Amino acid sequence: MKTSLRHVLFLFVALGSLFGQAKDEPIDFNHARQLMERQRSGATLSADEKAYVARAVAARNAGGGGRPANQRKAPERITPLTDLGAAGRYEGEDGGLYGGGQNTPPEGQRRAALEQLAKIRPLTATGEPADDGIIGFVAISMSNATQEFSRFKQIADGSPLKSARVTIVDCAQGGQAMAQWVPADGRPWAEAKRRLATAKVSPSQVQVAWIKLANVGPSGSLQEHGRKLESDTLAVLRHARALFPNLRIAYLCSRTYGGYATGGLNPEPYAFESGFAARWLIQRQVKGDAELALTKVPLLLWGPYLWADGARGRKIDGLVWEHGDFGEDGVHPSNAGRQKVAELLLDFCTTDPLAKPWFTGK
Repeated sequence: MKTSLRHVLFLFVALGSLFGQAKDEPIDFNHARQLMERQRSGATLSADEKAYVARAVAARNAGGGGRPANQRKAPERITPLTDLGAAGRYEGEDGGLYGGGQNTPPEGQRRAALEQLAKIRPLTATGEPADDGIIGFVAISMSNATQEFSRFKQIADGSPLKSARVTIVDCAQGGQAMAQWVPADGRPWAEAKRRLATAKVSPSQVQVAWIKLANVGPSGSLQEHGRKLESDTLAVLRHARALFPNLRIAYLCSRTYGGYATGGLNPEPYAFESGFAARWLIQRQVKGDAELALTKVPLLLWGPYLWADGARGRKIDGLVWEHGDFGEDGVHPSNAGRQKVAELLLDFCTTDPLAKPWFTGK
Protein backbone atom coordinates (compact mmCIF):
# COMPACT_ATOMS: atom_id res chain seq x y z
CA MET A 1 0.00 0.00 0.00
CA LYS A 2 2.85 2.38 0.82
CA THR A 3 4.51 1.67 -2.53
CA SER A 4 1.28 2.43 -4.38
CA LEU A 5 0.87 5.65 -2.44
CA ARG A 6 4.36 6.76 -3.37
CA HIS A 7 3.59 6.10 -7.03
CA VAL A 8 0.38 8.10 -6.82
CA LEU A 9 2.13 11.02 -5.14
CA PHE A 10 4.87 11.00 -7.77
CA LEU A 11 2.24 11.01 -10.51
CA PHE A 12 0.48 14.01 -9.00
CA VAL A 13 3.77 15.93 -8.68
CA ALA A 14 4.73 15.12 -12.26
CA LEU A 15 1.33 16.07 -13.61
CA GLY A 16 1.30 19.27 -11.58
CA SER A 17 4.62 20.31 -13.03
CA LEU A 18 3.53 19.20 -16.45
CA PHE A 19 0.41 21.32 -16.51
CA GLY A 20 2.42 24.27 -15.23
CA GLN A 21 4.35 24.19 -18.51
CA ALA A 22 3.21 25.32 -21.92
CA LYS A 23 1.46 22.09 -22.89
CA ASP A 24 1.23 23.01 -26.55
CA GLU A 25 4.95 23.67 -26.91
CA PRO A 26 6.52 20.88 -29.00
CA ILE A 27 9.00 18.68 -27.18
CA ASP A 28 12.70 18.47 -27.98
CA PHE A 29 13.04 14.69 -27.64
CA ASN A 30 16.81 14.86 -27.93
CA HIS A 31 16.90 17.14 -24.87
CA ALA A 32 14.56 14.74 -23.03
CA ARG A 33 16.82 11.83 -23.96
CA GLN A 34 19.86 13.67 -22.62
CA LEU A 35 18.05 14.27 -19.33
CA MET A 36 17.16 10.59 -19.08
CA GLU A 37 20.78 9.62 -19.74
CA ARG A 38 21.92 11.98 -17.00
CA GLN A 39 19.41 10.45 -14.63
CA ARG A 40 20.56 6.91 -15.48
CA SER A 41 24.17 7.92 -14.82
CA GLY A 42 23.23 8.95 -11.27
CA ALA A 43 22.63 12.68 -11.68
CA THR A 44 19.74 14.29 -9.80
CA LEU A 45 17.26 16.11 -12.02
CA SER A 46 15.37 19.20 -10.93
CA ALA A 47 11.59 19.11 -10.60
CA ASP A 48 11.22 20.94 -13.92
CA GLU A 49 13.60 18.50 -15.63
CA LYS A 50 11.69 15.51 -14.26
CA ALA A 51 8.45 17.05 -15.49
CA TYR A 52 9.96 17.59 -18.95
CA VAL A 53 10.98 13.93 -19.11
CA ALA A 54 7.50 12.84 -17.96
CA ARG A 55 5.92 15.01 -20.62
CA ALA A 56 8.19 13.57 -23.31
CA VAL A 57 7.44 10.01 -22.26
CA ALA A 58 3.69 10.71 -22.23
CA ALA A 59 3.87 12.29 -25.68
CA ARG A 60 5.93 9.40 -27.04
CA ASN A 61 3.46 6.86 -25.62
CA ALA A 62 0.60 8.84 -27.12
CA GLY A 63 2.26 8.37 -30.49
CA GLY A 64 3.53 11.55 -31.90
CA GLY A 65 5.38 14.13 -29.88
CA GLY A 66 2.82 16.92 -29.96
CA ARG A 67 2.35 17.34 -33.71
CA PRO A 68 0.54 20.65 -34.38
CA ALA A 69 -2.87 20.08 -35.90
CA ASN A 70 -2.23 22.34 -38.90
CA GLN A 71 1.06 20.83 -40.03
CA ARG A 72 0.84 20.10 -43.76
CA LYS A 73 1.73 16.80 -45.35
CA ALA A 74 4.78 16.82 -47.58
CA PRO A 75 4.47 16.32 -51.33
CA GLU A 76 5.53 12.88 -52.54
CA ARG A 77 8.63 14.38 -54.15
CA ILE A 78 10.45 17.62 -53.38
CA THR A 79 13.21 18.99 -55.60
CA PRO A 80 16.17 20.49 -53.68
CA LEU A 81 16.72 24.21 -54.21
CA THR A 82 20.04 23.50 -55.86
CA ASP A 83 18.33 21.31 -58.49
CA LEU A 84 15.08 23.23 -58.98
CA GLY A 85 16.42 25.72 -61.54
CA ALA A 86 15.09 29.04 -62.75
CA ALA A 87 12.05 27.51 -64.45
CA GLY A 88 11.10 25.23 -61.56
CA ARG A 89 8.52 26.26 -59.00
CA TYR A 90 7.70 25.33 -55.43
CA GLU A 91 4.79 27.17 -53.81
CA GLY A 92 5.38 29.95 -56.34
CA GLU A 93 9.13 30.20 -55.58
CA ASP A 94 11.78 29.51 -58.21
CA GLY A 95 14.92 27.45 -57.67
CA GLY A 96 18.53 28.17 -56.84
CA LEU A 97 20.02 29.05 -53.47
CA TYR A 98 20.12 32.71 -54.43
CA GLY A 99 17.04 32.62 -56.67
CA GLY A 100 16.74 32.67 -60.43
CA GLY A 101 18.23 29.20 -60.56
CA GLN A 102 21.60 30.51 -59.30
CA ASN A 103 23.54 28.62 -56.63
CA THR A 104 26.33 31.20 -56.35
CA PRO A 105 26.03 34.79 -55.06
CA PRO A 106 25.12 37.52 -57.53
CA GLU A 107 28.07 39.69 -58.49
CA GLY A 108 27.21 42.57 -56.16
CA GLN A 109 26.95 40.27 -53.15
CA ARG A 110 30.16 38.50 -54.14
CA ARG A 111 32.06 41.81 -54.29
CA ALA A 112 30.59 42.86 -50.94
CA ALA A 113 31.68 39.52 -49.48
CA LEU A 114 35.24 40.05 -50.74
CA GLU A 115 35.30 43.41 -48.98
CA GLN A 116 34.24 41.77 -45.74
CA LEU A 117 36.75 38.94 -46.19
CA ALA A 118 39.52 41.51 -46.48
CA LYS A 119 38.55 42.84 -43.03
CA ILE A 120 38.66 39.44 -41.28
CA ARG A 121 42.00 39.15 -39.52
CA PRO A 122 43.34 37.93 -36.17
CA LEU A 123 42.26 40.30 -33.41
CA THR A 124 43.17 40.89 -29.78
CA ALA A 125 40.55 40.63 -27.05
CA THR A 126 39.83 44.34 -27.51
CA GLY A 127 39.41 43.99 -31.28
CA GLU A 128 42.78 45.30 -32.42
CA PRO A 129 44.62 43.55 -35.31
CA ALA A 130 47.47 41.32 -34.14
CA ASP A 131 49.41 38.51 -35.80
CA ASP A 132 48.90 36.33 -32.74
CA GLY A 133 45.23 37.26 -32.34
CA ILE A 134 42.08 35.18 -32.89
CA ILE A 135 39.44 34.83 -35.59
CA GLY A 136 36.39 33.60 -33.69
CA PHE A 137 33.99 31.30 -35.57
CA VAL A 138 30.72 30.50 -33.77
CA ALA A 139 27.53 28.52 -34.36
CA ILE A 140 24.16 29.95 -33.38
CA SER A 141 21.13 27.65 -33.39
CA MET A 142 19.48 24.61 -31.82
CA SER A 143 20.12 20.97 -30.88
CA ASN A 144 20.85 19.62 -34.37
CA ALA A 145 23.33 22.41 -34.92
CA THR A 146 25.22 21.91 -31.67
CA GLN A 147 25.51 18.16 -32.35
CA GLU A 148 26.79 18.81 -35.86
CA PHE A 149 29.00 21.81 -35.11
CA SER A 150 30.63 20.17 -32.11
CA ARG A 151 31.62 17.26 -34.37
CA PHE A 152 32.82 19.76 -36.98
CA LYS A 153 35.01 21.40 -34.33
CA GLN A 154 36.57 18.03 -33.52
CA ILE A 155 37.58 17.26 -37.08
CA ALA A 156 38.43 20.86 -38.02
CA ASP A 157 40.71 21.37 -35.02
CA GLY A 158 42.59 18.26 -36.11
CA SER A 159 42.83 19.32 -39.74
CA PRO A 160 46.07 20.80 -41.11
CA LEU A 161 43.92 22.93 -43.42
CA LYS A 162 42.52 25.11 -40.61
CA SER A 163 44.47 28.25 -39.74
CA ALA A 164 45.92 28.20 -36.24
CA ARG A 165 44.44 31.66 -35.78
CA VAL A 166 40.83 30.38 -36.14
CA THR A 167 39.13 29.41 -32.87
CA ILE A 168 35.88 27.48 -33.25
CA VAL A 169 33.29 27.88 -30.48
CA ASP A 170 30.01 25.96 -30.50
CA CYS A 171 27.41 28.39 -29.17
CA ALA A 172 24.44 26.42 -30.55
CA GLN A 173 22.27 24.88 -27.82
CA GLY A 174 19.72 22.12 -27.42
CA GLY A 175 16.13 23.32 -27.47
CA GLN A 176 17.14 26.86 -28.50
CA ALA A 177 15.77 27.44 -32.00
CA MET A 178 15.57 30.87 -33.66
CA ALA A 179 12.51 31.98 -31.65
CA GLN A 180 14.34 31.29 -28.39
CA TRP A 181 17.26 33.50 -29.48
CA VAL A 182 14.97 36.45 -30.31
CA PRO A 183 15.07 38.12 -26.84
CA ALA A 184 18.39 39.96 -26.65
CA ASP A 185 18.60 39.16 -22.93
CA GLY A 186 17.52 35.54 -23.35
CA ARG A 187 19.23 32.46 -21.94
CA PRO A 188 20.88 31.40 -25.22
CA TRP A 189 22.91 34.61 -25.42
CA ALA A 190 24.05 34.32 -21.81
CA GLU A 191 25.17 30.75 -22.45
CA ALA A 192 26.92 31.80 -25.65
CA LYS A 193 28.91 34.41 -23.73
CA ARG A 194 29.80 31.83 -21.10
CA ARG A 195 31.09 29.41 -23.72
CA LEU A 196 33.14 32.12 -25.39
CA ALA A 197 34.69 33.07 -22.07
CA THR A 198 35.54 29.41 -21.41
CA ALA A 199 37.24 29.25 -24.83
CA LYS A 200 39.09 32.51 -24.06
CA VAL A 201 37.48 34.27 -27.02
CA SER A 202 36.13 37.77 -26.51
CA PRO A 203 32.98 39.03 -28.28
CA SER A 204 35.20 41.45 -30.23
CA GLN A 205 37.12 38.52 -31.74
CA VAL A 206 34.03 36.80 -33.18
CA GLN A 207 34.04 37.56 -36.90
CA VAL A 208 32.22 34.65 -38.55
CA ALA A 209 29.02 32.76 -37.69
CA TRP A 210 27.22 29.68 -38.95
CA ILE A 211 23.47 29.93 -38.36
CA LYS A 212 21.12 27.03 -38.97
CA LEU A 213 17.56 28.27 -39.46
CA ALA A 214 14.80 26.35 -37.68
CA ASN A 215 11.90 26.82 -35.31
CA VAL A 216 10.21 24.25 -33.09
CA GLY A 217 7.00 22.69 -34.39
CA PRO A 218 6.47 24.83 -37.51
CA SER A 219 2.97 24.72 -38.98
CA GLY A 220 0.77 26.35 -41.57
CA SER A 221 1.76 27.48 -45.04
CA LEU A 222 5.22 28.38 -46.33
CA GLN A 223 4.34 32.04 -46.02
CA GLU A 224 3.09 31.62 -42.46
CA HIS A 225 5.91 29.65 -40.86
CA GLY A 226 8.59 30.78 -43.34
CA ARG A 227 8.04 34.48 -42.74
CA LYS A 228 8.09 33.94 -38.98
CA LEU A 229 11.38 32.09 -39.28
CA GLU A 230 12.70 34.91 -41.46
CA SER A 231 11.63 37.54 -38.92
CA ASP A 232 13.07 35.60 -35.97
CA THR A 233 16.38 35.10 -37.78
CA LEU A 234 16.60 38.79 -38.62
CA ALA A 235 16.29 39.59 -34.92
CA VAL A 236 19.01 37.03 -34.14
CA LEU A 237 21.30 38.57 -36.76
CA ARG A 238 20.85 42.03 -35.30
CA HIS A 239 21.52 40.82 -31.75
CA ALA A 240 24.59 38.94 -32.97
CA ARG A 241 25.99 42.04 -34.64
CA ALA A 242 25.35 44.08 -31.47
CA LEU A 243 27.11 41.51 -29.26
CA PHE A 244 29.89 40.82 -31.77
CA PRO A 245 30.86 44.24 -33.20
CA ASN A 246 33.36 42.71 -35.65
CA LEU A 247 31.03 40.02 -37.00
CA ARG A 248 31.63 40.24 -40.75
CA ILE A 249 29.94 37.24 -42.37
CA ALA A 250 27.10 34.91 -41.39
CA TYR A 251 26.74 31.72 -43.39
CA LEU A 252 23.09 30.68 -43.32
CA CYS A 253 21.97 27.09 -43.43
CA SER A 254 18.65 25.26 -43.68
CA ARG A 255 17.82 21.93 -42.09
CA THR A 256 18.69 18.47 -43.31
CA TYR A 257 15.98 16.06 -44.50
CA GLY A 258 12.93 15.71 -42.25
CA GLY A 259 11.06 12.92 -44.01
CA TYR A 260 11.93 10.33 -41.36
CA ALA A 261 10.49 12.42 -38.51
CA THR A 262 8.13 10.54 -36.19
CA GLY A 263 6.61 13.65 -34.58
CA GLY A 264 5.93 17.32 -35.15
CA LEU A 265 9.29 18.80 -34.10
CA ASN A 266 10.35 19.56 -37.70
CA PRO A 267 9.02 17.16 -40.35
CA GLU A 268 8.70 17.72 -44.07
CA PRO A 269 7.90 19.91 -45.87
CA TYR A 270 9.00 22.30 -43.12
CA ALA A 271 12.62 21.13 -43.01
CA PHE A 272 12.95 21.79 -46.74
CA GLU A 273 11.07 25.09 -46.55
CA SER A 274 13.44 26.52 -43.94
CA GLY A 275 15.73 27.17 -46.90
CA PHE A 276 13.38 29.83 -48.22
CA ALA A 277 13.71 31.89 -45.04
CA ALA A 278 17.49 31.91 -45.52
CA ARG A 279 17.11 32.82 -49.17
CA TRP A 280 14.61 35.62 -48.52
CA LEU A 281 16.99 37.29 -46.06
CA ILE A 282 19.91 37.11 -48.48
CA GLN A 283 17.77 38.40 -51.35
CA ARG A 284 16.60 41.32 -49.24
CA GLN A 285 20.19 42.24 -48.41
CA VAL A 286 21.16 41.99 -52.08
CA LYS A 287 18.35 44.40 -52.95
CA GLY A 288 19.51 46.93 -50.35
CA ASP A 289 16.86 46.44 -47.65
CA ALA A 290 17.70 48.96 -44.90
CA GLU A 291 16.91 46.39 -42.18
CA LEU A 292 19.74 44.25 -43.51
CA ALA A 293 22.35 46.98 -44.01
CA LEU A 294 25.89 46.02 -43.05
CA THR A 295 25.77 48.59 -40.26
CA LYS A 296 23.08 46.45 -38.60
CA VAL A 297 23.81 42.83 -39.57
CA PRO A 298 26.72 40.87 -41.04
CA LEU A 299 26.98 40.08 -44.73
CA LEU A 300 24.80 37.06 -45.51
CA LEU A 301 25.83 34.10 -47.65
CA TRP A 302 24.75 30.51 -47.96
CA GLY A 303 26.88 28.00 -46.13
CA PRO A 304 26.76 24.37 -47.27
CA TYR A 305 23.27 23.45 -48.42
CA LEU A 306 22.32 20.42 -46.35
CA TRP A 307 18.91 19.41 -47.70
CA ALA A 308 18.42 16.47 -50.04
CA ASP A 309 15.31 14.39 -50.73
CA GLY A 310 16.13 11.51 -48.41
CA ALA A 311 17.55 8.43 -50.09
CA ARG A 312 16.58 9.90 -53.48
CA GLY A 313 19.26 12.51 -52.89
CA ARG A 314 19.98 15.39 -55.20
CA LYS A 315 21.60 15.71 -58.62
CA ILE A 316 24.13 18.47 -58.00
CA ASP A 317 26.47 16.36 -55.87
CA GLY A 318 24.68 13.08 -55.06
CA LEU A 319 24.10 13.86 -51.37
CA VAL A 320 21.58 11.48 -49.78
CA TRP A 321 20.08 11.10 -46.32
CA GLU A 322 19.50 7.55 -45.12
CA HIS A 323 17.34 6.57 -42.17
CA GLY A 324 20.50 5.63 -40.30
CA ASP A 325 21.70 9.24 -40.46
CA PHE A 326 19.08 10.09 -37.81
CA GLY A 327 18.19 9.04 -34.30
CA GLU A 328 14.96 7.45 -33.08
CA ASP A 329 12.89 10.59 -33.63
CA GLY A 330 13.99 10.88 -37.26
CA VAL A 331 14.94 14.53 -36.68
CA HIS A 332 18.15 14.68 -34.66
CA PRO A 333 21.28 13.31 -36.30
CA SER A 334 22.87 10.00 -35.41
CA ASN A 335 26.64 9.76 -35.17
CA ALA A 336 26.70 9.08 -38.92
CA GLY A 337 24.53 12.13 -39.58
CA ARG A 338 26.68 14.38 -37.42
CA GLN A 339 29.79 13.22 -39.21
CA LYS A 340 28.18 13.83 -42.60
CA VAL A 341 27.26 17.44 -41.76
CA ALA A 342 30.65 18.05 -40.14
CA GLU A 343 32.45 16.89 -43.27
CA LEU A 344 30.21 19.00 -45.51
CA LEU A 345 30.95 22.06 -43.39
CA LEU A 346 34.70 21.40 -43.34
CA ASP A 347 34.74 20.92 -47.10
CA PHE A 348 32.86 24.20 -47.51
CA CYS A 349 35.24 26.11 -45.24
CA THR A 350 38.32 24.77 -47.00
CA THR A 351 37.19 25.05 -50.63
CA ASP A 352 34.56 27.78 -51.02
CA PRO A 353 36.22 30.96 -52.34
CA LEU A 354 34.17 33.09 -49.94
CA ALA A 355 35.16 31.05 -46.88
CA LYS A 356 38.58 29.54 -47.58
CA PRO A 357 40.64 32.77 -47.14
CA TRP A 358 39.81 33.33 -43.45
CA PHE A 359 39.49 29.66 -42.49
CA THR A 360 42.74 28.42 -44.01
CA GLY A 361 44.68 31.68 -43.82
CA LYS A 362 45.51 31.36 -47.51
